[in-house]
Amino acid sequence: MTKLQHSFYNNIVALLQKARQQVVRTVNQTMVYTYFEIGKQIVEEEQEGKERADYGKQVLKGLSKVLTSEFGRGFSVYNLERFRKFYYVYKGRNVTPNISATLLRKSGIEISATLLRNFQLSWSHYLKLMRIDDINERNFYEIESFKNNWSVRELQRQYDTALYTRLTLSRNKEEVLKLSEKGQILESAKDLIKDPYILEFIGLPENSSYSESDLEQQIINKLEHFLLELGNGFTFVARQKRISFDDKHFRIDLVFYNRLLNCFVLIDLKIGELKHQDIGQMQMYVNYYDRELKLETENKTIGIILCQNKSEAVVKYTLPKNNKQIFASKYKTILPSKEDLKSLLQ
Repeated sequence: MTKLQHSFYNNIVALLQKARQQVVRTVNQTMVYTYFEIGKQIVEEEQEGKERADYGKQVLKGLSKVLTSEFGRGFSVYNLERFRKFYYVYKGRNVTPNISATLLRKSGIEISATLLRNFQLSWSHYLKLMRIDDINERNFYEIESFKNNWSVRELQRQYDTALYTRLTLSRNKEEVLKLSEKGQILESAKDLIKDPYILEFIGLPENSSYSESDLEQQIINKLEHFLLELGNGFTFVARQKRISFDDKHFRIDLVFYNRLLNCFVLIDLKIGELKHQDIGQMQMYVNYYDRELKLETENKTIGIILCQNKSEAVVKYTLPKNNKQIFASKYKTILPSKEDLKSLLQ
């Protein structure tokens, strides 16, 4: 097979894969719209019969029996109740759908004028999202799921690790509102920082005797998971990156590049309490990259020190007042309970 033939075959395969993905996406969106419409009509029917207290139950039982007879499994009373809840949760959203009404009508689905929500995710995603009471938090996870192509499992993991709460801690009210409207937008270094970072996926027990090299190796072994925890736009560059000057040699634990911020991101891993010398060392790494490796078209290098514990006062008085490049964050190697996570964030 020639190189030209190989490229040709790959292009055809890519086209078919893209087409299949689009078909699956369209089917998912069509089903989600359908469930929304079913929920809407259930609500309207119940409201028409609101004078009878048990009318709603009768509607769902009767509808479940008819749909199960016609279409088989999947239309239990419990599922119909979820369709109804889905409508209640999302009925007030005003976003124009990207599936044309014409396409849906060809499938036998009439979209009412009030249906203005663009449902981009699968039904399984929305079953998770509906359980989030705070509308701003729910909007954030919905946007991030779509932008980052999160699986349902990844959505659950990000919610369990309180991603939204971790990001809101360092933001004012206007910036928090932006999270619910646009998701996580990286405009400056502080936008990508989380505190703490949750690294439960690396499999190291909390408070055990592991070394910094053990931690680094486990992160490399689970690099895909670590990139998801870091956030949007990260690509891996190097581990144990050696820099040298004046016959002295230093190694930076992990080097990444963020294509959204157009800058290098250096990460140093520290076991135990963060010391002021650790911050000074990171300052040296950042300065070296800015002066020797950064291109003129790139933005200033960012340094993140991941540590088990830190004194906020040490960080505050070691770094300059106008610091925008170096950050220190805690990390946890287990998924804390909701109570422990709340305490940790506070």
